Amino acid sequence: MDRRHFLLAAGMVAAGLAVPAAGLAQGAAALPAPALPGAKTLEEALRLRQTRRDIDPRPLPGDVLSGLLWAAGGVNRPEAGKHTAPTAQNRQEIAIYVAKADGLFLYEPKDHALTRLADADIRAATGKQALAATVPVNLVYVADMGKVAGSTAEEKLFYAGADTGFVSQNVYLYCAAMGLATVVRASIDTAALAKAMGLPEGKRVTLAQSVGYPKA
Repeated sequence: MDRRHFLLAAGMVAAGLAVPAAGLAQGAAALPAPALPGAKTLEEALRLRQTRRDIDPRPLPGDVLSGLLWAAGGVNRPEAGKHTAPTAQNRQEIAIYVAKADGLFLYEPKDHALTRLADADIRAATGKQALAATVPVNLVYVADMGKVAGSTAEEKLFYAGADTGFVSQNVYLYCAAMGLATVVRASIDTAALAKAMGLPEGKRVTLAQSVGYPKA
């Protein structure tokens, strides 16, 4: 069997993420170069992929968070603006929010940057499970229902769910390759979380996913 590297685009990423500070949107901070799994193969990542809830509260290093977000939904073909996760009709309607102890952030794939939205720690609001309040990173996936493919409400919900699933699986594989623990979560008071995040009407929380190092 051919041993293909898990992230074949590593060279492109390193070259494509050098965004001049002057080109960033107001309030956005560029992420460091992403930590990538190097020689870890897709086969190895698939064999290691698992759900783990034993997540240590220690923070993720900046380069690991950078790699996590790029794998989740970053730009892997800069010339075409295409992302690591597919979306129906390339609508790119799934936004990735990052809830940490030091605030709430929005991932900006085009610039590979984080925009701070709030200073409050809203981790506890990202899920009904106790672990949500203590893990270093909770990713919150939000669908812009006005952009989702589909001609009926049922179709839009289907595509929003499917497109979120692609992002979540990317996170699972990155975590498997990097020795991180992760669990995707649907037990959420979505109305309360949307309020805590300040989401406008038409933006729908689809899932949350906790990430960190496994407890020793």
